[in-house]
Amino acid sequence: MTARTLYDKIWDAHLAHEADDGTCLLYIDRHLVHEVTSPQAFEGLRIAKRSVRRPDCTLCTVDHNVPTDTDRATLDTVEKFIEEVASRTQVLQLEQNVEDFNLVYFGMEDARQGIVHIIGPEQGFTLPGST
Repeated sequence: MTARTLYDKIWDAHLAHEADDGTCLLYIDRHLVHEVTSPQAFEGLRIAKRSVRRPDCTLCTVDHNVPTDTDRATLDTVEKFIEEVASRTQVLQLEQNVEDFNLVYFGMEDARQGIVHIIGPEQGFTLPGST
């Protein structure tokens, strides 16, 4: 038996399908969602009339469009806090998607909100050996 790396073991444990051409489909354990790229995914679910398959394995937060030069104590509404229209639109759309799909959300008012790739491990959501 040849030695297998940790990567090989995790890959094999999550391999759902391998096509004849070598293309692989992996099962993803945890979904970390932020406001920039998720609107397209949620729109796809709506068009296909699907729900989020595992809401318990999905964690949403605002990240990329949160101003760092504004005092959060002044946070009244997203509309007032985020001046840039495209950024504000993405945040508001994520909030709507979270409500529509009943997902866990760390919004700007939540002390757990932060960089999406940091809060997963901080909250015990990202686990060793998971994808």
